[in-house]
Amino acid sequence: MNGIPYIMVLLAAMLWGTTGTAQNYISGDAHPLTIGAFRLMIGGFSLLLFTLMTKRFIFRNVHWPAVLLSALSMALFQPLFFSSVQLTGIAVGTVVAIGSAPVLAGMIEWLFLKRRPDRIWATATLLAILGCILLFANRGAADVNSLGVAMALGAGLSFALYAIASKSVLQTMEAVPAVSLIFSIAAIFLMPSLLFLDLSYILIPANVGIIVYLGFAATSLAYILFSRGLKRIPSSSAVTLSLAEPLTASILGVLVVGEVLSGLSWIGVVLLLGGILVLTLGKKKKVEESMEIS
Repeated sequence: MNGIPYIMVLLAAMLWGTTGTAQNYISGDAHPLTIGAFRLMIGGFSLLLFTLMTKRFIFRNVHWPAVLLSALSMALFQPLFFSSVQLTGIAVGTVVAIGSAPVLAGMIEWLFLKRRPDRIWATATLLAILGCILLFANRGAADVNSLGVAMALGAGLSFALYAIASKSVLQTMEAVPAVSLIFSIAAIFLMPSLLFLDLSYILIPANVGIIVYLGFAATSLAYILFSRGLKRIPSSSAVTLSLAEPLTASILGVLVVGEVLSGLSWIGVVLLLGGILVLTLGKKKKVEESMEIS
């Protein structure tokens, strides 16, 4: 039972790991801002409508400062992440964005929230980041775009801030209403881009299917799983588990897109898996030991 929150976060990260591959199949000139806007509109507005219809939304329990920070972080994450993927490729953009997030989340918690990360988190994060570096080695230096890497780091910081801020939201709200509110506000932040950028690609039926998938599966379902897990585990641990996203993206890149992983990159895959297992099993064992002592 104690491992279920970790598994929820892990499943969420695996769903996120499909976004780069899905975007790869969008035809036409699709701007990252419009992809992010449509994704958040579908995911956020549909969930908000559901929570209002089922009367699960209670406005008096809303922690508005944390909600707005979460929404702003998620709104910034969308264009930064999709831009980095367009400039650097699926593997590099995903690895840098999500690979930097655990370190940034741990530093924010340590410096501003005075929560010193434990050894299990440090070990798991070190293994996972080493794995990300070796996955990064799959790409030649000529493919590295400095602006794309900077955007990926910005996306990593945005995701770290989202995880920490949304945990405060989840202290007074259930996961589904919280996600619906945060993503609806984030969608509103990005909607003005739809007035100025080319939307002709959305008229292609196959593109509509991909955007709908990004909205429902990679957004609504994924962030509900992430939020339910996050409610019961530390933010830094949840962000470390999210490193399953670049792992999933790399494997899909091999199986679906046809990318080739080097020997070093496969070692990176093993290290990433090792970091995830250390965090999941280590935290579970720690909880069980504390229960025995009490």
